[in-house]
Amino acid sequence: MIDTNLSTAQFLLISIIPILFGIVLHEVAHGWTAYKLGDRTAMMLGRLSLNPIKHIDPVGTILVPTLLYLTAGFIFGWAKPVPIDWRNLKNPKRDTALVAIAGPAANLVMALFWGIMVFVATILASSLPGLSNALINMAGIGIFINILLMVFNLIPIPPTDGGRIAVSVLPPQLGIPLSRIEPFGLIVIVLLIVSGIFAKVILPVASFISYFIFNLFAI
Repeated sequence: MIDTNLSTAQFLLISIIPILFGIVLHEVAHGWTAYKLGDRTAMMLGRLSLNPIKHIDPVGTILVPTLLYLTAGFIFGWAKPVPIDWRNLKNPKRDTALVAIAGPAANLVMALFWGIMVFVATILASSLPGLSNALINMAGIGIFINILLMVFNLIPIPPTDGGRIAVSVLPPQLGIPLSRIEPFGLIVIVLLIVSGIFAKVILPVASFISYFIFNLFAI
């Protein structure tokens, strides 16, 4: 799906656009959905913008992706979370789940968009082979990073989106204890990576779905 002969510089160059927009659109989708459901916090703070600078997190957007690429050969990261005041939602229990699922849904839409770019690139292959190859590699990265974000965020452990969905739909006797994990969210993420669960479970699932989408649109 992605040319393994790319140099590090080439790989990083074509990765910038799909990675930035994958994580930015994920967060904007949360904020936009919250806005539609009654919370104006993200809108008032200017966080419904597609400007990546407003969403960059020094750790999740820069440090973690760089370290993962240098040590494990793949890129994964996150943007600065969009601020949401859950108390402003019209129906807090239901709307919390809707706001949470908006992020992974946006990543799925973005993955399908990059799938369409694969289709466009294959059409250009005979007339513009250089552009076609670059676009195919960029699209492959775009599909993979968006599916990876979707799969990871659907893990039902707070502070992931899947965790918030689980807290919303579970009965209080289960949802409340689960919600107490959220303050330790960064530790949970680090443990998932260090323990090998990320590489052994999440990456294979994301790779399988990514290859399916890539091949679905390839001619």
